[in-house]
Amino acid sequence: MTFTATTKSLSHLLLCSSILVSSSWTFCVSAGTNQQFHINIPTLERGASINGQLDEPQWQNAAIAELEYETSPGENIAAPVATQVKIFATDKSLFVSFIAKDPDSSASNNLIRANITDRDALWGDDLVGIKLDTFNDERLAYQFFVNPYGVQMDSIENELTGEESNAWDGIWHSSARKTDEGYLVELELPLRLFNFDSKLDIQTWGIEFIRFYPRDKTHRLSTHSIDRNNNCQLCQLGTATGLKGIEPGQDLQLTPSLVMNRNSQRDLDPLDDWRSDNNIEPGLDIRWGITPNTLLSATINPDFSQVEADAGQLDINSTFALFYPEKRAFFLDNKDYFDTQLQLLHTRNIVSPDYGVKLTSKIDNHTFAVMATNDTKTNFLVPGNLSSDIASIDEESYNLAGRYRADFGSELSIGALVTAKQSEQYHNYVASGDVKYQPTQQDTITAQYVFSTTEYPDDLYKEFCSEDTCIPDSSCELGDCGINERVLRTKLDDAISDDFYRLKYVHKRRNWFAFTQYESAGDDFRADLGFISRVDVTKLVAGGGYIWYPQDSSFNRIELSGDWDISHNQSGELIEQEAEARLEFEGSMQSFTALGFVNRDRVGRRHDASSLAIDGNTQMFTENVGWLYFEFTPFRQISVELDADYGDSIDYSNDRLGTQLFINPGIEWNITDSVSLDLSHMYRSLDVDDGELFTANLTDVRLSWYFNINNFIRISSIYTDIQRDPSLYLYSSPKESEQSLGNEILYGYKLNPQSVFYLGYSDGMQSNDNIDSLTKDEQTYFMKLSYAWLL
Repeated sequence: MTFTATTKSLSHLLLCSSILVSSSWTFCVSAGTNQQFHINIPTLERGASINGQLDEPQWQNAAIAELEYETSPGENIAAPVATQVKIFATDKSLFVSFIAKDPDSSASNNLIRANITDRDALWGDDLVGIKLDTFNDERLAYQFFVNPYGVQMDSIENELTGEESNAWDGIWHSSARKTDEGYLVELELPLRLFNFDSKLDIQTWGIEFIRFYPRDKTHRLSTHSIDRNNNCQLCQLGTATGLKGIEPGQDLQLTPSLVMNRNSQRDLDPLDDWRSDNNIEPGLDIRWGITPNTLLSATINPDFSQVEADAGQLDINSTFALFYPEKRAFFLDNKDYFDTQLQLLHTRNIVSPDYGVKLTSKIDNHTFAVMATNDTKTNFLVPGNLSSDIASIDEESYNLAGRYRADFGSELSIGALVTAKQSEQYHNYVASGDVKYQPTQQDTITAQYVFSTTEYPDDLYKEFCSEDTCIPDSSCELGDCGINERVLRTKLDDAISDDFYRLKYVHKRRNWFAFTQYESAGDDFRADLGFISRVDVTKLVAGGGYIWYPQDSSFNRIELSGDWDISHNQSGELIEQEAEARLEFEGSMQSFTALGFVNRDRVGRRHDASSLAIDGNTQMFTENVGWLYFEFTPFRQISVELDADYGDSIDYSNDRLGTQLFINPGIEWNITDSVSLDLSHMYRSLDVDDGELFTANLTDVRLSWYFNINNFIRISSIYTDIQRDPSLYLYSSPKESEQSLGNEILYGYKLNPQSVFYLGYSDGMQSNDNIDSLTKDEQTYFMKLSYAWLL
């Protein structure tokens, strides 16, 4: 094991020694190591022009590496194609170039898979890129990839959560072009992008150069081998030294914006007049790198609207609130600093703020993050063990989140998170502690404890029922009144407090894995700035699987796995017990296939709605469901996927068992390298003894045309059609027919992720039992302009 002569390395060595003395474990991991791969990055006086030519003399003095290994699907075998990378630095930027060869030079332009598309939407394309752990501590790594047209993709890999997020968007520069031998890529990564310890004369960063080479299979190529018997990814990076005396320099970014829109609405009546509002909103985002390790972000009168609609979701025969991902830039910047194993911060709960400020910092092995915003609305999730829903209070709220994490060597991380959401008549305060311990390469233990205290407004419960049916009593039998679980969990006389805890153990080796997890959410636990949709529940899960890596086969990976889980409420009453078996294949035509079978016993709705009891108040149903998912790329231009299941399903409206069919096909057709069509359709039906209870269809169509990597036009439509048989509903009289159609046409110009111009139009149409044809009831014209000034 090689250690550099730094304070950090010495402390790491001392920690390893103490672990060896105090326990039976004899394994201690450093971060990126010279044994994996090493490169010394020279610092030059002048940078290169990013034009895809590589004809400047600076490249002759750059460090050179070859991507000699295929790490997937082959296991550290020789790379099937040649890739050369060069790298050097100046006092302001890193410069990297790739020469990616294709074996059939006469047809390379036809074999290369590349499209002009959205930033961060490149998976499936030929790609080259770099992974950098600038503190070489295995916690976070920046990733930058470019396709043969110069389209960018960046992300942050988080070893603590085991997730990779492309939500982060940096401003950097790239150029690429196809050649007779393959393609060539140049990129410049300004040092202002990175957090690193500028006090060091010589830097040591974790590094990996990567190429994705998709043909019949997607080949991952690297500068070094990857051990599949090691459960840690970032500790298998190589090292880059050099970068002598680099400083990130002044890092101040000002992004003024202007948003203009005209929104018109009317009741669902073609004869009604339109009610229109015109809005002009100037705003300012500030991003200031106070030190190389500390970033301050602030926003004043921000535009937090989304330019493009969320993907369509069907909300039928479901008792829990739908989840939508965050897309807004201010909240995504350094989002990973707030992450824990539980989703205690989900910023979509902050709807319409007037201002926000965020401070993130990393000092030695300590990471800090704090964020504060107001919100002109107060939205939060009301959880339960059989259902959840979104509540809204017409008051301004104040929102705060703070996170601290300490990393003791590479094996141990300890953190804390606090959140607060408060308005005049309401508050929710949350405090959490978490730990992640990796005693060996194969073993990971995580634990988290959370405590919350909450106070609701006295009349909040009325939001979930009509006022004349909001008094729970014993006569409130199934279907006889408007009481539901959300009413009982919000009709409270005093503030409530409770806790949540989770303990998880994972053992993972090259060919097999096993895991177990136990969690408990108290009756009165709430995490209103997060997305915890189930409370008053305990859950135990155990599972494992075996993995084969066939040689000389059309399949390159086969996994057989399964798990068993059981859930009770806090009184020990059974809610659900489930066993599932799965089989997965990866193989030719970049295919992935998974299929499985689930046997599940779980309860339906409560009979006496005035009680939260399970035993004697619910019926237990047995569901047997088979499911299938596959995706493959039969041709260069076409990718296909299908998600489907068939089997028993509880009819929650009527508390009985039915038979569900769910089919969700999708196709991505790259008509040309710059024109693409994304089409998906979702079909769901539920049959009961006396007939078909409902059918639901959702179609999502998006047509994109890119003039170049900066300019595009996109047309999208989301159509929903739900048909019910009201005669089959026992306790309610739903609408027989519901239809909706949302359309949008959008022109966009993106100089970089923060310098953008959007111009668009959207509308919404609906029909129901009273209006039998789609009728427009909403329309919006909008324009957004922002420009990032880098000072």
